[in-house]
Amino acid sequence: MRNVEGKVVIITGASSGNGEAAAKVLANNGAKVVLAARREERLKELKSDIEKQGGTAVFKVTDVASEEDMEELARFTLETYGQIDVLINNAGLMPLSYLHEKKVSEWDQMIDVNIKGVLYGIAAVLPHMRERKQGHIINVSSVAGHLVRKTFSVYSGTKYAIRAISDGLRQEEAENNIRITILSPGTVGTELFHTITNEEVLHSLDEVKKIAIPAESMAHSILFAISQPEYTAVNEMIVRPTKQEI
Repeated sequence: MRNVEGKVVIITGASSGNGEAAAKVLANNGAKVVLAARREERLKELKSDIEKQGGTAVFKVTDVASEEDMEELARFTLETYGQIDVLINNAGLMPLSYLHEKKVSEWDQMIDVNIKGVLYGIAAVLPHMRERKQGHIINVSSVAGHLVRKTFSVYSGTKYAIRAISDGLRQEEAENNIRITILSPGTVGTELFHTITNEEVLHSLDEVKKIAIPAESMAHSILFAISQPEYTAVNEMIVRPTKQEI
């Protein structure tokens, strides 16, 4: 597709799910992908798979909850390819629970990864994009960033925060020709459910998981947003199963 060929795209949370699918789809369309996640072996496998299909990929083990790691990821990308065209802030956790359970460590994890990780990613790439007067930042929120259900309180809070941060960033950087996209997935068949430690909550989602759409659906939505001409910004997309009511 137009406007994707040769673009340098950083993808966090690239070792599985939406990130892995996006990496494959974008690489197949000519993008140079920089894979970032904590699981080195998974990154190595993904890089190999992409290269076998004729794509271009490099990887760097990265903890998005570390500002230093995210700054180093941006430096690594610039040293490797000389530019950063797109950042996809995809890494996220969803350990749902009741507030009375006081799973404070899980709250902290969600805040560190889902909110701070996004902010650290933005901070790492923004100076380069502002200097070039171009760039594209895609922040993955959620349908849970549009509504709240019981056990979703903290998770939804982090996803609402992503939408607020993204729209503020859009307004601040419009004059610098930097595009901002919020992607809000519904139920997708990824490892996100594996982060839920409350068995009751996990089993309550069994029926919802049956209608989950594949991660490739998110990947093609990302491809669509990136492929638009530079003067067109797709600012927000909600992508969920047709059968998902909420």
